[in-house]
Amino acid sequence: MRAGWPGVALLLAGCAAAGGWSKTGADAATASREYEDCRAVAQSAVKTDADIDQDILATRLGDRQRAAGVRAETQTMQEHTGGRANAIIAGCMRAKGFAEPR
Repeated sequence: MRAGWPGVALLLAGCAAAGGWSKTGADAATASREYEDCRAVAQSAVKTDADIDQDILATRLGDRQRAAGVRAETQTMQEHTGGRANAIIAGCMRAKGFAEPR
């Protein structure tokens, strides 16, 4: 597994459990199961982006003069990928009939 992919997994893990999503008639176990299903969908969807981010980073590690710029760019790429994953999770949960956390 590439070094960047665990970073995305950690972003998604930060929203563990059911993330506060609720649905009338659904217990916590159901919400958690559906949320995990949506997380898996999101992880699959952003895997290519995370791999590309990692490849870009790997080509720039030797550039010591631009190290601060590379770190900033890496953080921006990870935030974008994490944001996309969170949007996918939210869309998935809404499609399953769950209300967003308040």
